[in-house]
Amino acid sequence: MARHELKTWPEYFEAVARGDKTFEVRKDDRGFMRGDLLVLCEIEPDDAPKGYTGRTCERRASYVLRGPGFGVEDGYCVMALENVR
Repeated sequence: MARHELKTWPEYFEAVARGDKTFEVRKDDRGFMRGDLLVLCEIEPDDAPKGYTGRTCERRASYVLRGPGFGVEDGYCVMALENVR
């Protein structure tokens, strides 16, 4: 299991933190796997790449769906998120 720090815009960060957004769509360039720890780091898009707010949210990838197929483009993946126990 790997640990991935991922930059996330405020609106999406908030949705994950509240539990409303239970998935993450990402370019599949890190070899994401089921069980990986995703550390979402909130950034202000206008200040990128140095616009980190300092807020983080940890979730575990409970399922990884890779493209192409099922509406997922080639080179991308959709990860189901679960709370870290």
